[in-house]
Amino acid sequence: MARRPGAPLHAGPDLPDVELARDFARDAVARRVRGGDWERIGWGIYLPRAPARAAEDTAAAAVRRRVALAHAIGVHRRLSTDHWFSHETAALIWGLPTLDPPSSTHLIQRHSAGARSDPQVVHHVAAVGSADVIVHRGLPVTSLDRTVLDCARTLAPAAGLVVADAALAAGVVREELLGRLEGVRGRPGARRARAVIDLADPGAESAGESFMRFVLLRDGLPRPSTQVRVVTRTATYWADAGWEEWRTLLEYDGGGKYTDRAALVREKHRHDAIVEAGYRVLRVSKEDLRGTRLTARVLAALPASRRPQLHPRRDLRT
Repeated sequence: MARRPGAPLHAGPDLPDVELARDFARDAVARRVRGGDWERIGWGIYLPRAPARAAEDTAAAAVRRRVALAHAIGVHRRLSTDHWFSHETAALIWGLPTLDPPSSTHLIQRHSAGARSDPQVVHHVAAVGSADVIVHRGLPVTSLDRTVLDCARTLAPAAGLVVADAALAAGVVREELLGRLEGVRGRPGARRARAVIDLADPGAESAGESFMRFVLLRDGLPRPSTQVRVVTRTATYWADAGWEEWRTLLEYDGGGKYTDRAALVREKHRHDAIVEAGYRVLRVSKEDLRGTRLTARVLAALPASRRPQLHPRRDLRT
């Protein structure tokens, strides 16, 4: 995989301001909620209304990520015992994309929660070594390696691959992850985690690109390359994924990718140049990732003599 020049690494959203009810008089909290200045997002946790932002930052998924991150901050400020955020919550704090924003806050503690534990918090009772925990952005979290392994073992394979792809791009070493999996061989999720980490690719630049590749691999197509370099008469371009031997490329079009007419015109010129260089280009949307629609589109784009025999991956369906 040749990384596209200037390709962004994931930095994660800014940490939102969070208020706790315990720090204010009850009537002051109620007044702010009634006035729409605060939103209650958990037990005694309130999120001030976000300032107006660019359209792409106000998408539903971005709002849910902000709420999930704010809830974690509130839980951290509320707890007085040792704890470390883990799983999808740690991925969020590390700035890794997730297939869907986490709906619960995950944390590891050395002891089980009390009878009145917060229903929005998933407690994992486990012993953690010093190498597996760190303070990142002011919050106690599992290390990046441990976070990837936890997500790969417990999430659905598509969601685990999204996290693993981004982690490799951030510098996590695949061989080190696989080595650590040897120590949990036979435990729940270990087989799935190995399949996910084997297939992870740092060339994916968004959750949509990772999910697109997952669908193809699950259905048994050969592994596509990421960031495919294409030299044309006008410039050198980089396609999201594809198969050089088939001269077939995939471009994932997420929401908000083309924000104005100028961007659309630039993309039209880019598309035409790539096609003139002898490539087929399939533009992929979120709707294509349902069922086997994308795989059918890829097969239909290939000459009958070049269509591969599919070998669906059972280890990506659990």
